[in-house]
Amino acid sequence: MIDVRIAQWRAWAPSLETDDAWLAWAREPWTPLDQGEQPDCAFLPAMHRRRLSRMARMALQVAWPLCDDDEQLPLVFASRHGETPRTYALLGDVIDQKPLSPTQFGLSVHNAIAGQWSILRGQRGEASAIAGEADTFEHAMLEAATLLDQGAPAVIVVLAEERPPAAYDEWIDDVPFSYALALRVDKAGPDRGEPPNPHWQLRLQRNIDHGHTSAWPHALAFLRALHGPREPLQHAWKMRRWIWQPTN
Repeated sequence: MIDVRIAQWRAWAPSLETDDAWLAWAREPWTPLDQGEQPDCAFLPAMHRRRLSRMARMALQVAWPLCDDDEQLPLVFASRHGETPRTYALLGDVIDQKPLSPTQFGLSVHNAIAGQWSILRGQRGEASAIAGEADTFEHAMLEAATLLDQGAPAVIVVLAEERPPAAYDEWIDDVPFSYALALRVDKAGPDRGEPPNPHWQLRLQRNIDHGHTSAWPHALAFLRALHGPREPLQHAWKMRRWIWQPTN
C-alpha cells in the first residue's frame, strides 16, 4: 500500500483547458470533439515549440506549472500508446520508400518526451518513461511513490494519450479523446493550493472476476474523483484490482 498527496494537478484536452471546464466535465462527462487542437505552450520560445509533437505539447503544457523554476524534481511520464501518430507517419514513409528522418525517429521513442522535459527545463534528476496496459496510471503512481521513499521532495507524474490514426481503431479503443493529466505528488509539505481530496492510499488486490470496471481511462476517472465526494475509487484490469482510498 502507498500513501501519497496530490499537491496540485493540471489537465488538458480539446475544449477542456480551464479548471471550470474540467469541473463541468467531471460532473457530467462527455467526449469532446477532437479536431487536432493542441496547446500553445507559450512559455517556450517558438524555435522549441516547432520541434514538439502534439503529445509533447500536451504533456509539457500540464506539467510545466507544477514545477518551480528553481526546483529539481523527478518526472514520471506514462502513456500506454505513446507517440502513435508520429510512429504511424514513419511507417508510412517506409511503405512509400522515403528516407526516414533521424529526428522524427528519435522523437518517436517512448522516453523522448521525458528527455525534452529535462532539456527544456534544465532538470538533472531522474526521469522515467512507463508504458503499461489499462492500469498504466497506477504503475506510474507506484513509480512516484518509490521515488518519494528514496527521498524526493515531490514527483511530477504526467499521463498523456493522443487519439490514434483511424487505422488503429480496431485495436486501440481506450482513448476516447486526446488528453494529458499532470500531478504533483508528495508526502507532505507547504500548501500549494490543494485540490479537494489531496491524500490518497493505493493498494492492490487480486481481481477474481477479471472484469474492467472503469468507463473512462483511469487517469480521467481519478480526475473525476478529485472533483467529487470523498469516496473510494476502484479500478479493475485483468487480475489486478486497484483500490484508491481518500484518507482525509
